Amino acid sequence: MIMKYAVTGATGKFGQTVIKVLAENVDNADIIALARDTEKAEKLLPGIEVRPGSYDSEETLEKSLKGVDKLLLISSIPGQKVSRIQQHKNVINAAKKAGVRFIAYTSFPHADKAKSSLAIDHKNTEQAIRESGIGYSFLRNNWYLENERMQIPAAIHNKPFVYSAGDGKVGWALEREYAEAAAKVLMSNEPKTVYEFSGPQRSYDDLARTLKLLTDNNFDVMSLSDDEYRKRLIAIGYSPQTAAGIVGMQKLIREGDLAETSGDLPKVLGHPLPTFEESLEEVIDKLKK
Repeated sequence: MIMKYAVTGATGKFGQTVIKVLAENVDNADIIALARDTEKAEKLLPGIEVRPGSYDSEETLEKSLKGVDKLLLISSIPGQKVSRIQQHKNVINAAKKAGVRFIAYTSFPHADKAKSSLAIDHKNTEQAIRESGIGYSFLRNNWYLENERMQIPAAIHNKPFVYSAGDGKVGWALEREYAEAAAKVLMSNEPKTVYEFSGPQRSYDDLARTLKLLTDNNFDVMSLSDDEYRKRLIAIGYSPQTAAGIVGMQKLIREGDLAETSGDLPKVLGHPLPTFEESLEEVIDKLKK
């Protein structure tokens, strides 16, 4: 049976990777890229049908989702004119009206019970999808290794590696691995309703030690309190709001919100994940380009 797949946020790195994986497995004619900037999407995704995909317009989304069987809803960026939860509801409502039969949604680790404020929109989106009556899978992605935009570049340049997450564990994996898994769930005939996608558990101390080995640098490793870290971030130029957000993420990790041992990610990918060293080398290579 031929399926029609659609991907929101198609011009982002995650969306582009998902579409690339889909295109390796299904006919291009069965893939639809939804994007706010359709001209940009057409340039980035040659051979793929592009339709308007602004999260702000339910009416536009309904038209764009006509004929779609399965949809990947990539969570939007918070802090925009239209709230993230409203944007997500626009997509869900449009999908229901258009007759979409399945939604895969990129959610937050343990979204149903996570204490972090970062999880609220995801928890509410999951609830809205459940209430829609549309079949679903929640892709609760842990943390991208590429997200460590402070610690990894600091290590490369032999500068202090600073954090306040203590011994908290993170399930780091590469963004492309989460995206490939999303595509495979979308194509699955019998997907689970919830996936806790994660790499092996590591701490920031593990990250620092591995970076020292890979870079051959002997940078200082500084495990600070949240308050010390916040003050340090402000002192080097971060706004109080940004500093609070960075420290809030560190607190979340310290308290165990990203601790996960499910094994869902390699199982869906169908192969073992790269070693931590191999994944870090890939990120370092990208940063050096």
